[in-house]
Amino acid sequence: MGFFEREKDAVIFRENGETVRIEAWNADSLRVRSCLVNDIKEGSVALLEKQECTPDIQIEEQKATITNGKITAVMEFQGWGRTLQTSFYNQKGELLLREIANGGALCLRARSYRPLAGGKYRLKVSFDSNPDEKIYGMGQYQQERMNLKGCNIELAHRNSQASVPFYLSDLGYGFLWHNAAVGEVHFGTNTTQWEAQVSEQVDYWITAGDTPAEIEEHFADAVGKTPMMPEYGLGFWQCKLRYFNQEQVIEIAEEYKKRGVPLDVLVIDYYHWLRCGDWKFDEEYFPNPKEMVDKLHEMGIETMVSVWPQVDWRSENYEEMKQKGLLVKSNAGIDVQMLFHGNNVFMDATNPRTREYVWDKLKKNYADLGIKTFWLDEAEPEFTTYEFQNYRYYAGQVEEIGNIYPREYSRLFYEGQKQMGQDDIVNLVRCAWVGSQRYGALVWSGDIFSNYEDFRKQICAGLHMGLAGIPWWTTDIGGFHGGWPSNDDFRELLVRWFQFGTFCPVMRLHGSRSPHTDIVNKAGEVREWTGSPNEIWSFGEENYEILKKFIFIREKMRDYSRSLMREAHEKGSPVMRTLFYEFPEDKTCWDISDEFMYGGDILVAPVVTAKALEREVYLPAGASWTHAGTGEVYEGGRSYVIAAPMETLPVFLREGRQGYLVGEV
Repeated sequence: MGFFEREKDAVIFRENGETVRIEAWNADSLRVRSCLVNDIKEGSVALLEKQECTPDIQIEEQKATITNGKITAVMEFQGWGRTLQTSFYNQKGELLLREIANGGALCLRARSYRPLAGGKYRLKVSFDSNPDEKIYGMGQYQQERMNLKGCNIELAHRNSQASVPFYLSDLGYGFLWHNAAVGEVHFGTNTTQWEAQVSEQVDYWITAGDTPAEIEEHFADAVGKTPMMPEYGLGFWQCKLRYFNQEQVIEIAEEYKKRGVPLDVLVIDYYHWLRCGDWKFDEEYFPNPKEMVDKLHEMGIETMVSVWPQVDWRSENYEEMKQKGLLVKSNAGIDVQMLFHGNNVFMDATNPRTREYVWDKLKKNYADLGIKTFWLDEAEPEFTTYEFQNYRYYAGQVEEIGNIYPREYSRLFYEGQKQMGQDDIVNLVRCAWVGSQRYGALVWSGDIFSNYEDFRKQICAGLHMGLAGIPWWTTDIGGFHGGWPSNDDFRELLVRWFQFGTFCPVMRLHGSRSPHTDIVNKAGEVREWTGSPNEIWSFGEENYEILKKFIFIREKMRDYSRSLMREAHEKGSPVMRTLFYEFPEDKTCWDISDEFMYGGDILVAPVVTAKALEREVYLPAGASWTHAGTGEVYEGGRSYVIAAPMETLPVFLREGRQGYLVGEV
């Protein structure tokens, strides 16, 4: 009696109602699916159509192997417990990852299916853990940690948290949990456990490579790559909470032009509308938005507008959308999913009819005015209490499929813009999932606080996002909450954050600056407030000169930045990279959390502690490094204490490349 069979480029195992299918899925990669008392479901929640492969498959009575390039899966039947254990090896025969064994008398199972009402399961998949392994990626979590080994991670989105369940291991493989369910992963030192609260089948994808870059390129081939970043994504973006009327927008743009400071994008934040779900300018404050957009274009500035997925009960579109079934549905109770300036529910971005309906409004009220880029706020979406079990999308229960929401939200805009003939698409969005990059998603790190701790966390967040396949990433320079422009300590923090932002994939100044000013409309209704000034001249004359200097440094790097965006577009490469991405042989680089590479040539060491005027910098082995400020050359493979007066930060050029920056930083 045999437990294994071959089907084209796959091996299938059957025993006691369980079916496991492992198949070649692109170069050096395998997809693993399993189910109980059912057939394997076809289709994909994130993986693109697979490329043709010719794996080597060997089948014995109680063992099978499938080799696809640099990866081999060995499937072994375990008589005690009558279950399957699968191990994955690279081309050198080195173990990459192994499902747990049955444990003898413990009767453990690598794939656990706990039945739920309705025929679905709470799934758990368990792997042996190499305690010395280092793990990176998984999206954006607000923690000051690079190596995720030992971490417990929620597989769900929240404001400032984006769950993108792909990780890269220093053992030489990448792993995608191909499941959009709300769940958890535990990267323990004894086992790694993936859990989905509601699901039909196990589904994961694994790839092997000799370098982090090779692994990341395999992943990008499997799930998609970014478009080419538009030219206006390469410079400086100005934003604040919030420019509340048309006159302010033009005034700020004209002041930048008067001062001769380059500005690519000016952002109009939320509540430029009357009610959430209207998706149009409030005529009281923006009486002629077409004229405003035209004036900005004449100055060479693109207009970005904020869009929320919330629909207020009082919105002009609420009743129609409710009748047509275009809203997220609460499973019980009253349909109030977020309380903010009224009772709000979310439009259902997973519903193609919703995407068509909403884009029709956006096109008429924004895109037809010449607005080419949007700010997709609240993209998780931000349920007030994050009680995921209480909501249902068109695509299914939120517990089962909810993590696709931010991707489908980005898709709404991207497909609408494409239909209009627009190719240079980039939209700022507060969350992402696997494949969001295909839809022009530029993720920012949410409503973080204005302090050094959160500043340090953003460096980790940006690096992890790049490794999780999302190369377009940015942050609110200066933090969002708690910044007072008149406060000297905040001014120092903002300057240090601004220097860091110069070397992020997109450079964008934003924040809710204190004190705030209330806005009351003609009807006497209190609207969302406006914050204190947040332009580069708002933090003192001495700091203004520093901030202006770094905008011009960003301009000098425009050609270089464009080349990095092309790498992201063509290969899926991160723009902001860990040191080990470029120097995987240098073991020290795998432990650095407060330095990074901007592309392959520029090493950046932000100043991330208050009052610091110097910092220790590790320079990777295998290269010489030129200080971008002084031109002094340093050998790699050791640490140095580098001066960092307020007007600069330590930046080093690999082998002296991008030498035009010497003396500028």
